[in-house]
Amino acid sequence: MAASSDSVLAMIAFARVVEARSFTGAAAKMGISKSVVSERVSTLERELKLKLLHRTTRKLSLTPDGVALYERCARVASAADEALSAFEEAGDAPRGLLRVNAPIVFAEEYLVAPIATFLAKFPDVRVELALSDRPIDLVEESTDVAVRITSRLTGAGLVARRFASDKPVLCAAPAYLERRGRPASAEELVRHDCLTYSLLAVSLEWRFRVPGSKEPVAVPVEPRFSAASGALLRRAALAGLGIAVLPRFMVAADLAAGRLTVVLDTLHAPALGVFAVYPESRRVPSKVRAFVDTLAKHFETSRW
Repeated sequence: MAASSDSVLAMIAFARVVEARSFTGAAAKMGISKSVVSERVSTLERELKLKLLHRTTRKLSLTPDGVALYERCARVASAADEALSAFEEAGDAPRGLLRVNAPIVFAEEYLVAPIATFLAKFPDVRVELALSDRPIDLVEESTDVAVRITSRLTGAGLVARRFASDKPVLCAAPAYLERRGRPASAEELVRHDCLTYSLLAVSLEWRFRVPGSKEPVAVPVEPRFSAASGALLRRAALAGLGIAVLPRFMVAADLAAGRLTVVLDTLHAPALGVFAVYPESRRVPSKVRAFVDTLAKHFETSRW
C-alpha cells in the first residue's frame, strides 16, 4: 500500500524529533508548532501500532521498534532535504531564512558589515542573528551557521571553516596597575587579582608561551572574579577589577584609547581561531555556503 502524504509527514517528524532529541527542537527545525510535531508522531505510532519513543519530562529515548524505524524515516527526511536543496540550487541565488549564532561582543563589533554585504548581494535571504557566549547545539537550536572563537573545536557532525585568527592579550586598566603595581614576571601574577572566563569560580591555570622556550609557562590562578561572558570580563577589566586574558578583537579599541594596557607583553596566550561552523550534510544549503564565503572574504582584509 502506498504511503499517504500524512504518513510521510509523520515519518519526517519522527526523524526530526530523534535528531533534535526533543519535540521543541524538531518543531523549530520544521517551522511548525510543538503540538503538531507531537500529533504527527502519535499518529505514526497509532498507524503502526508500535511505541516508538519513551517520553519523560526530562528526556526522550527510542524503543527497540523506534530504533529500527528511525533509519528508514531518516532516509525519507534526507530525501526530502535533498529534493529541496536541489530546487534551491537550481535557482539563481540563495533564499530563505538563515539563522546565525555568534558571541556577543564579536557580533556587535564585527558582524554587521559582512552581514550587510551578504544581504545586499542576496536580497531573497533573511538573517536572524542570535547572540550567546556559550557554544550551542546547532541542531537543537535550529541554527544554520555559528561563529565560534576557540583554540580547540569540539563537537561531532560539524563542518568548520577558519576565517580569522586572534591573539589574546593579558591586560588591565591603568587605574588597577597604579593601585596594585605592574607585575614584572609571570610568577607575580599569583599575587594579583585575576579575572577569568569560567562557568565556576574555581582555581585554574593560565598557560603562556615565552619566546625562546619550548615549554609553556603555567600560572596557577585563583580568580577574584569569574564570569561566563567575555563582555562582562572586559567590563570588569575596564572597571579596574583586575588582570584578564581577553581576545584582541574584544579589546583592540580599548588598547588604542588607553582604557586598557597590555601587561607582560613577552607572554603569549594560546592563539584562537575564529570559525564558521555548520551541520555536516551531503548537500550544504547555498545560503550557508554563500554566508561563510562572505565572512571569509570580508576578514581577508578586515582586522582588529
